[in-house]
This record gives sequence, structure tokens and C-alpha cells, in this order.
Amino acid sequence: MIKFLLMVNKQGQTRLAKYFAEFLSTDERRALEGEVVRKCLSRTDKQCSFYEHRQYKIVYRRYASLFFMVGVDDDENELAILEFIHCFVEVLDKHFGQVCELDIMNEPEMVHYILDEMLVNGQIVDTNKTNILEPVQLLEQAAA
Repeated sequence: MIKFLLMVNKQGQTRLAKYFAEFLSTDERRALEGEVVRKCLSRTDKQCSFYEHRQYKIVYRRYASLFFMVGVDDDENELAILEFIHCFVEVLDKHFGQVCELDIMNEPEMVHYILDEMLVNGQIVDTNKTNILEPVQLLEQAAA
């Protein structure tokens, strides 16, 4: 089960954070994010893309200037989570057209909406790009 997802730039600034079924206070979340981000940013390109931290397995992947970090429990498959991160980035690319950090900063609610189409309570429910983007496009048409 996915416990949290973070999108962080190369400077360590959190651009998006979403928690699932974790009852952490704001201070606890800030401390957890700081620890995870520092450890992730200090790793080299030659190290594998997952490691253990506290009770979580952290799976991360870098795309351009953004790191996508996912905290999961011990039962989750790390390679499946790497595939999920890749799918999430592909959906964002398809929606925004070459997604960048500014897209995430300017439209965080849309990124959350796309993520909500893919995940429910920390469980992956859909990875089909067309199925994920259809309600997003309907939402944008209704707003226009």
C-alpha cells in the first residue's frame, strides 16, 4: 500500500505531497519529508532507486528537475511502484504537454485530481492513460 507520494525539485523543495492512511501531524510530516528528501538527494545515480527509511520503503525516480518519491509498506513491490511513477509522469506529460515544475506549482489541484484518478486510499486503481484523462478533460470542458 502506498503511504505517501512526494514531488520534490533538485533543491529539496516539496512541490506536491499526498498522504494516504497516515495520521501524522504537520510537524511529523515536515520532519519525515525532510529526512526522506535529504537521503534521496544525497544518493548517487549508481545506487538503486529504493531504500528503507523508518517503517517505509522509499521508491523514487528522477525526471528532469523533479524527484517523485513514494513511501510504501513492506508488502509492496518496488518495481511495480517504479512503473506506477513512470505511468503517472506519462499521464502528466499527456495532460500538460511535457510537464515541468511550473505546471505542478501553477495547477496543483489538477495534479491532485489526476493522482486521485489513479489512486484510492493508497491503492493503485487505474493506470490506463485514456481512462485517467477522460474525467479530467470533461472537468476542463465543463469549466470552459
